Amino acid sequence: MKIESVIHNDIIIAVVSSDTVIIKDVQDALDFAMSVQYETNAERIILNQEALSDDFYHLKTRLAGEILQKFVNYHIKVAIYGDFRQYMSQSFHDFVYESNHGKNFFFVGTKEEALYQLINVV
Repeated sequence: MKIESVIHNDIIIAVVSSDTVIIKDVQDALDFAMSVQYETNAERIILNQEALSDDFYHLKTRLAGEILQKFVNYHIKVAIYGDFRQYMSQSFHDFVYESNHGKNFFFVGTKEEALYQLINVV
């Protein structure tokens, strides 16, 4: 796992990339978020798609909703970037749409789009 910090207008954003799955369940997500926050002092995190278990993208597991709720509770905003076409069931499509129209969780294609989202979210 590689963590970089980006500071824009006094907003700290942690950019995390991993070639392996680092979040398999809710506890992993909390441990991850707290570790990143401790290391970078960031409340906004960019994460590549591969760092999350496939279960996250299958909404019937409820993992995505549980993780999102924990991040919201801890005031952590997250943007995940990658190619989500393989997961595009109607329910996942709706979840992505709703997330992208909110203020806490975003699904985008590139790291640059993720940075843009987290810089511009209130």
